[in-house]
Amino acid sequence: MSLIGSDRVRAVVGLGATGLSCARFLASKGLDFYVVDSREQPPGLEDVKAFCPPERIFTGELEVLETLGVTELFVSPGIALKTPVLQRLAEQGVSMRGDIDLFCDYANAPFIAITGSNAKSTVTSLLALLLQAVGHKAIAGGNLGLPALDLLAPDVDFYVLELSSFQLETTHALQADVACLLNVSEDHMDRYDDLYSYQRAKQRVYRGCKAAVCNKQDILTAPLLAEGVPVRAFTTKSPDLKEFGLLPDDSGAWLCRGVERLYHTSQIALKGSHNHANVLACLAMLELLKVDVTSPKIAAVLAEFGGLAHRCETVREHQGVTYINDSKGTNVGATLAALQGLGTHQRNILLLAGGDGKGAEFKDLTKPMLTYVRHLYLFGKDAQRIADIVPEGVELSRCDTLDEMVAASSQIAQPDDIVLFSPACSSLDMYKNFEQRGQHFVDLVNQL
Repeated sequence: MSLIGSDRVRAVVGLGATGLSCARFLASKGLDFYVVDSREQPPGLEDVKAFCPPERIFTGELEVLETLGVTELFVSPGIALKTPVLQRLAEQGVSMRGDIDLFCDYANAPFIAITGSNAKSTVTSLLALLLQAVGHKAIAGGNLGLPALDLLAPDVDFYVLELSSFQLETTHALQADVACLLNVSEDHMDRYDDLYSYQRAKQRVYRGCKAAVCNKQDILTAPLLAEGVPVRAFTTKSPDLKEFGLLPDDSGAWLCRGVERLYHTSQIALKGSHNHANVLACLAMLELLKVDVTSPKIAAVLAEFGGLAHRCETVREHQGVTYINDSKGTNVGATLAALQGLGTHQRNILLLAGGDGKGAEFKDLTKPMLTYVRHLYLFGKDAQRIADIVPEGVELSRCDTLDEMVAASSQIAQPDDIVLFSPACSSLDMYKNFEQRGQHFVDLVNQL
């Protein structure tokens, strides 16, 4: 633990929820700091004025950092370290840290760090619930819900942190008690040079960890760790000894640890093989935390937890058609997981997609579309880029709005079809965030 010294000149770069939590925390320690944001009126500005003197707050540009004599920056996740002024300061030896680095300095209980291109919110939330069910005080946050620094409390048994690649970039000594990388697929390609750069950021979750969980079916999650660090893998295939996986039977599949059958999929509220993989990841982490994964209290949570809003959330069944809101499907990997988890070879999915692709390629959707999708509806900024990879045999419709897509798909949907809203893109070309976009879909479906 390297607690922050008093001889440094520090600044919080970027407000919003994370920046505000950093500023509030530094103030609670009686430390001086500047607040700098490129926006004239950033969110959190009025809040920070309550505990930071006005002469230490600068808005409108980041270049002012070069005049303040800073030695340590706490950079918000939304600001790329490739920003020219930050690069210049880094070359001069200025330390670039983030809220998670600061959290690690002061965390007073074991913590679990979870990252991945997809499903990290579901896994983080479920793991916290499972730990709570067996009697631990476990609290979840980070990139989900409360910022990590706002979680710090004296009587916690476990912190469960969802971490983004952006947060990991500014985290140097994580040392999680258990680190988990769920999957890696193209995302944020408007910020990273290539998939390898993005993967390297994700792999930082394993730095100094005491134990690790990885996805056997995704080589990009494989950790490079010192000999003796325990590693557990999960897979939707048959597991080897000490792995967690699935063994199919006539009515579904068994979630297994090696050859030991733990839970049947009929006992689990989460549906789809992608969600069963999420449960397996949680079971692997629980084992590393010395929790009995066969406890009836674990079984009770698995039977009740149906997932988070906007993440393969069943909205309703209407005239025999199931409508699913996966607005959190903001990248190709998420939509791929939804198609593979929900699809059958009957091609009964009507897929609603589109938005801002963040520079990603969509070609990995071509084969799954041909396998699972009968009709594709597209809208948003990158609709044409998705249309370019649609294979022959998949019907395609272009729409201007989500209202049009829901109306059109409901007209041709047949009993046992699935209308799946999984955009494979961010929402920011048309909506404030994925939650607003998902709620719009839910409202439209409930009006049918």
